[in-house]
Amino acid sequence: MIVVPGQPGRDLCDRGLGVTRRDVLRVGGSGLLGMSLGGMLQLQGASARAATAAAGAPRPGWGQAKSIIMVYLQGGPSHLDLWDPKDGVPDNVRSIFKPIDTKVPGLQFTEILPKLAQVTDKLTMIRSMSYTPNGLFNHTAAIYQMMTGYTTDKVSPSGQLEPPSPKDFPNFGSQIVRLKPPTEPMLPFVMLPRPLQESNVVGKGGTAGFLGKAFDPYTLYPDGDDMDLAKMDKIRVDDLQLRPEVFSMRLERRAKLRTAIDAGMPELEKAVSDYNLNEYYDKALRLVISGRAREAFAIGQESDKIRDMYGRNTFGQSCLLARRLVEAGTRVVEVIWPKVANSDNHSWDHHVGLSERMKNQSGPMLDAGLSGLITDLDQRGMLNETLVVAVGEFGRSPQKGISTSGNGNSADGRDHWPYCYTAVMAGAGIKRGNVHGKSDKTGSAPAQDPVHPGELLATIYHAFGIDPGTIVFNHLKQPRELVKAEALGHLFA
Repeated sequence: MIVVPGQPGRDLCDRGLGVTRRDVLRVGGSGLLGMSLGGMLQLQGASARAATAAAGAPRPGWGQAKSIIMVYLQGGPSHLDLWDPKDGVPDNVRSIFKPIDTKVPGLQFTEILPKLAQVTDKLTMIRSMSYTPNGLFNHTAAIYQMMTGYTTDKVSPSGQLEPPSPKDFPNFGSQIVRLKPPTEPMLPFVMLPRPLQESNVVGKGGTAGFLGKAFDPYTLYPDGDDMDLAKMDKIRVDDLQLRPEVFSMRLERRAKLRTAIDAGMPELEKAVSDYNLNEYYDKALRLVISGRAREAFAIGQESDKIRDMYGRNTFGQSCLLARRLVEAGTRVVEVIWPKVANSDNHSWDHHVGLSERMKNQSGPMLDAGLSGLITDLDQRGMLNETLVVAVGEFGRSPQKGISTSGNGNSADGRDHWPYCYTAVMAGAGIKRGNVHGKSDKTGSAPAQDPVHPGELLATIYHAFGIDPGTIVFNHLKQPRELVKAEALGHLFA
């Protein structure tokens, strides 16, 4: 016989109802939570128990990161027009924007990044990102490589890939939360404010792939078109909100009912003894009841001064929300540039109209958002344990008006260029005021210390105390390394 603890129905409006058949049917997932959240936490825990960190002597930066904010500049920003300007080069190579000095002697940006130029003493510039593309170097193939560490299997003649598949390699964020699950009752991995996307290929490289949906990111994609710069004010997190008719006592009572049923069914309990169902249900329950996630998403609580510092647009407010999520305990936040990779206006895919679009659209948004994020984290003392990475899938061609990917380019446009581009890293022990690597005279290739995207991912894993060579088994139970690359330990102080 199953005994239900406490007074039946004491938290109901009609106390005489007692425990109903409907209550019992809700026990498995409570109706509010369903099986998705509890199941996700259960699978995360099972996988995390099987994972082990690499042993060995302490190394610079090893395990210093507690969280990461990946600022992903999908579309491929022009390094020559942002943070690696060149002088003494032909007109069709030289940026139309004037170079300006930064806080680091000898390091120059272009005039469209005046705010970021004032925080270079807090970050490392990697000016020698480089790789030789596998097949056509379209956006999706490059995004997949940057996010997973692996190259794609299929690239069609049009340059497009197949949509996301359960067989895909996992996004690095999924790997991190699998191996280093958060300790707070908080969403472990959040992606915002839009998915990774090239044309009709949506989300490739942005899922947990063969790890399973338990490690997929929580996706926060507010309603509204990409050109709606106020869309972050429309955030809704209904699945983290208690319904009006369900309050905390009532939800907790259902948890006790679940406990009672488990206790009264020893055979079932024995069958699921390895899964700690109560533990994962409790985690899901605490996530909803605590209100921690709901509070983090409430960016309206920030002062006008802080919101203005980040920029009153989708990108800026996404960076601010990323800080709030990390502050609340989220392990991984990926801020995806809020425009389809291959598009016009605010995107980085500057095949045409580069000068106008970078000066008045993408440039100012990046300048305020990224500088605001680094400054805010540093002032709050969070930069010591928060890794910030800003990078795109590639740079842009040194020569304007030429075609390198089959796209048409105007005289004021640059095509895709994976052979040399720039990344930014800050926090979690990364050297401050540092420049790693160097591009050649025209920004066409690394002149020294080339860095492959895989090495950047390996460095991220290293910062979390995860050996990049850690083995994970794919959908065919074949062993695969997290990434086939070594961490760049010398980037750490």
